[in-house]
Amino acid sequence: AEHQHARYNPLRDDWVLVSAHRVKRPWQGQLEKPPPEDVPRWDPNNPLCPGATRANGEVNPQYEGTFVFPNDFPALQPDAPEPGDSDHPLFQAAAARGVCKVMCFHPWSDLTLPLMSLAEIRAVIDAWAELAAELGASYPWVQIFENKGAMMGCSNPHPHCQVWASSFLPNEARLEDRTQRQHLRQHGVPMLLEYAEQEAQRKERLVVENVDWLVVVPYWATWPYQTLLLPRRHVCRLQDLREGERDSLASIMQRLLIKYDN
Repeated sequence: AEHQHARYNPLRDDWVLVSAHRVKRPWQGQLEKPPPEDVPRWDPNNPLCPGATRANGEVNPQYEGTFVFPNDFPALQPDAPEPGDSDHPLFQAAAARGVCKVMCFHPWSDLTLPLMSLAEIRAVIDAWAELAAELGASYPWVQIFENKGAMMGCSNPHPHCQVWASSFLPNEARLEDRTQRQHLRQHGVPMLLEYAEQEAQRKERLVVENVDWLVVVPYWATWPYQTLLLPRRHVCRLQDLREGERDSLASIMQRLLIKYDN
């Protein structure tokens, strides 16, 4: 629709204002410089490189694939003490414990995930699944994420991600857990499985797809370049993916990320 309207986001149970006609306005905003292309493949002063010394004095092994280590500056720690009692309902605090890890995708600093081979991306996915299973045995929430680019807060060009496990569900996850459980009770089918089937039929917002996965721009998208990666069957966890699904996940991630980078 070319005229402004609101779209419902069933995951968040809220509405998004869409004003498509505003894309015609002149752009006078900030233009970012492209990232430098002269990143060295190996830098002894880069704490994520093989053989480099990190901030805590530990020396990285000469790893040749993925490399996982505890975050030297973790946002969550497993032994954090209980906060003191609140003296007023407007000033509440609760315990927050967890584990933070860093995972390097590759020993080379001048690569990004889509420039890696499918076998190397598949190894990353396998490592993600292992971490999700390991940390998920002790914590109710495990989040794997990559901040890519300085604009997003990434301070190191070396290909890596963060893995946070927490003793609590973050706000967004808690909200989406509630809405999806409610949808399942009311309709008898998982929300995102039904949504994936609808988008596969409509093909209006489809970005890439293969036999096991599809990527769409969500109907309720809020951010520029926002996409949603969905499986074609009901699967809850990375570690529950079949061998073929892990291979096809590596393939569709590579295709999607190449589009982002170009």
